[in-house]
Amino acid sequence: MESARVTLLKFSVLVLVVLLVLFFTRLPIYHPSDKDANFLDCTTYYSPWCTSKNRFQPKPKLYLHTPKPKPSSMTINHDTQVPNHPLDPLTIQEIHKTRSILTSYPPFSSSSSSSSFAIHTIVLEEPDKELVLNWKKGDPLLPRQASVIVLLKGKSHVLIIDLDSGQVINHVTSSSNGYPVMTIEDMSSSTWAPLSDATFNRTIVDRGINLADLACLPISTGWFGKKEENRRLIKVQCYSLQGTANFYMRPIEGLTVLLDMDTKKVVGISDMGRDIPIPKAENTDYRYSKVNKYSKVRLMKPISIEQPKGPSFEIEDGHLVKWVNWEFHLKPDPRAGVIISRAMVRDPDTGELRNVMYKGMTSELFVPYMDPTDAWYFKTYMDAGEYGFGLQAMPLDPLNDCPRNAYYMDGVFPTADGIPYVRSNMICVFERYAGDIGWRHAESPITGMEIREVRPKVTLVVRMAASVANYDYIVDWEFQTDGLIRIKVGLSGILMVKGTPYVNMNQVPEEEKLYGTLLSENVIGVIHDHYVTFYLDMDVDGSNNSFVKVNLVREETSPGESPRRSYLKANRHVAKTEKDAQIKFKLYDPSELHVINPSKLTRIGNPVGYKVVPAGTAASILDPKDPPQMRGAFTNNQVWVTPYNRNEQWAGGLFVYQSHGEDTLAVWSEKNRPIENKDIVLWYTLGFHHVPCQEDFPIMPTVSSSFDLKPVNFFESNPILNIPPNFEKDLPVCRAAASA
Repeated sequence: MESARVTLLKFSVLVLVVLLVLFFTRLPIYHPSDKDANFLDCTTYYSPWCTSKNRFQPKPKLYLHTPKPKPSSMTINHDTQVPNHPLDPLTIQEIHKTRSILTSYPPFSSSSSSSSFAIHTIVLEEPDKELVLNWKKGDPLLPRQASVIVLLKGKSHVLIIDLDSGQVINHVTSSSNGYPVMTIEDMSSSTWAPLSDATFNRTIVDRGINLADLACLPISTGWFGKKEENRRLIKVQCYSLQGTANFYMRPIEGLTVLLDMDTKKVVGISDMGRDIPIPKAENTDYRYSKVNKYSKVRLMKPISIEQPKGPSFEIEDGHLVKWVNWEFHLKPDPRAGVIISRAMVRDPDTGELRNVMYKGMTSELFVPYMDPTDAWYFKTYMDAGEYGFGLQAMPLDPLNDCPRNAYYMDGVFPTADGIPYVRSNMICVFERYAGDIGWRHAESPITGMEIREVRPKVTLVVRMAASVANYDYIVDWEFQTDGLIRIKVGLSGILMVKGTPYVNMNQVPEEEKLYGTLLSENVIGVIHDHYVTFYLDMDVDGSNNSFVKVNLVREETSPGESPRRSYLKANRHVAKTEKDAQIKFKLYDPSELHVINPSKLTRIGNPVGYKVVPAGTAASILDPKDPPQMRGAFTNNQVWVTPYNRNEQWAGGLFVYQSHGEDTLAVWSEKNRPIENKDIVLWYTLGFHHVPCQEDFPIMPTVSSSFDLKPVNFFESNPILNIPPNFEKDLPVCRAAASA
């Protein structure tokens, strides 16, 4: 008995020491020496681990922020910043005021509850659309209000706080089945909570893993039945850091902890992979300092696009972007990441700024993995509604994420207790020239006309990159001078992999289900999908628009009518209701999808409009009754159209975490409301099927897809005839440095 006590005491001391080591050194894997000797916390310039799913994050010590110099941008003093536009995000002072009002308001003011509630959202409650449309610079700023979501004793409270009067003007306790976006504190504390459980620690040690080498991920549970109701649950899985920075490639397979996110107590542990070895660390590191010496490929020389007269865009009052013929409002958002508002393009003939889109943003990301086994079936992430797409946005790396002359914009977000902090360099704005052509024509010599007219294509890009644990999403909003808006999503980062006993495909029995691809010894890349759903409140020359499906159909010629047997005809169909506008793409049933203003006609009588131009995409083929697909039913179509409703902006619902799928875009559209000549919202889902391959190991080359919003009869003629060509005299003469 005495021996057992001594053993237990030694083990307890060991665990305590390890926990202290983890707390002070290991869990924030980011090392200051890598980038910045003055590293302090999440408010400093370089803090890439601050919002990843698997990093312990201390509460920011300061809300004041002194960023490092940003190329081609002014330094913003967030402590003194004030709003200038009705859609400007809340400032630090406004977040502080919101917190003060909230904590003086019952039930959040009582001392008994002050430590038991968490603030999940503090964002601007945008003014009514009509008021914003009528507001002009120089007018008094519209009333400033904050939208707040608070979790208290398992209940979600939604409040609207008027910052001018200091009053709560609306307070609703949600009856929704779901919970709000997790806070950073939720994610961080969930990663170390299992270390307080003796059974978990013993399991790790029994696996032969040093607790000091542990890295863990908090994984949203989805929803699979009533046993998961009435409490916030999260699952935690862990990896070994030994020998590599890329711990994702070293999973402790089959070990899953079920955790109560509020009490931080372990509810259950599933340990089903003891016979599966942890993959080796060799050849998994992706850092340049570790891999460049092994390359057998000739290295690329540096490249940079110079702008001798500086960029052509300007950022007015911190958020209003003006570039050539475009003007729009830009702001960071903790859930959507980037919000583009009041996008207007200037008509080359009249000089008038014409409305194109009132608001555009990423509404939801649905990422289901295709492994139904115990340790994987629940991995069906909703990255915006569960983790916060903007909360996961990492500081962009100048010269690599964004080129020279980029402007950088910070995000200001609250912690769970309402104290604001700054996410530096969250968004960048820059001009891109990739050698593309805006338009051209050269006459053949047979005409006798020596004409060669070419115009370069220069575009404006708004970029954000979110690192949602292993995956990195690069989202670009690209504006072109011809009126086109291209929305592009790039996928990079690191695969979420599964451990396996197999080291070669010749070991795998024919009947074995791998659910993915063997990428390296003991490593399987699991098949999965990505769906990114965009909210696009189109206001083409005004708010009342219609959705038109222009079907291309084959027509047969009559006998003797023509040497041709068939031709294509465009049949226009104006959608009357929401169900008329639900679109599944079909290669052999082609159509153009137009958003038009039926009351605004061109000189020759065509309704002005914009059309959706898809690029490569994917469609979900999961069973519609599969619980993840019921929650992600907004991906059942590639295109939806709904009447404008300010309460319908999140495709997965306001409260996504552990939701049942009862408040989604698919549910709203069942109302089949009229949409003809109404203020309408277009929803577009960009999809990717990902069957991993060896080239994705140990880190993935970026794969991208996009879609366009393109003018169709919006202008009277080609709007970029007056774009000037490049002339040698206007460009710098750069010479390569003398070789050594």
